[in-house]
Amino acid sequence: MFNRRIGFILVIALAAGLGLLAAQKFFGTGPAGPQWPETRTVTLFPQPRDLPAFSLRQSDGTQLASGELNGHWTLVFLGFTYCPDVCPTTLAELAQAQNQWKSLPDSTRPRVLFVSVDPERDTPTRIGEYAHGFHADTLAATADVPALEDFAKSLMFVFQKVPGKRFEQDPQDYTMDHSANIAVLDPKGRMAGFIKPPFQPREIAADLLLLTRAEVK
Repeated sequence: MFNRRIGFILVIALAAGLGLLAAQKFFGTGPAGPQWPETRTVTLFPQPRDLPAFSLRQSDGTQLASGELNGHWTLVFLGFTYCPDVCPTTLAELAQAQNQWKSLPDSTRPRVLFVSVDPERDTPTRIGEYAHGFHADTLAATADVPALEDFAKSLMFVFQKVPGKRFEQDPQDYTMDHSANIAVLDPKGRMAGFIKPPFQPREIAADLLLLTRAEVK
């Protein structure tokens, strides 16, 4: 178990590093991208990248499809409700940031999207109750595993099911390893950058307020 976990962490680190290098190389060519304002904790790509089509099931039963995140800056975080530490800590930190931009009008207020990578246990209702326990404005969604894998890959994220010691006797004895970064989508629904841990709620809020007030081209 220890070796598998270490191996997976190394895979995540390698994927993140290669993804960032590829993104920098890709975004550094072609037409000039937007002139982003200087941010404190959000790492912005020189040029945002369009995401492939996706469809997720929201906690209210409706579909969250490509284009429906347009009009807002959106922070996307992968996790699962049975997560013992990283997920609740991150959602609590994001809730602190959300409280700092709550005065913005709903039409432009940044969004937080929590996507569960554990559809076997996390029903739409469960993830909604979980996410809203941290902040009422947080969007929550999931999908089947193939759709989740495609969505995660488009954000340069990875995740994996890790069986526990009693998995053969109890199929529910497992956890989910997943990328801990937060993806940043611009108001056109493009991946514009990311935030890596440790997260600083005040700096996240300051960056999102700055970006929301900047013109996006």
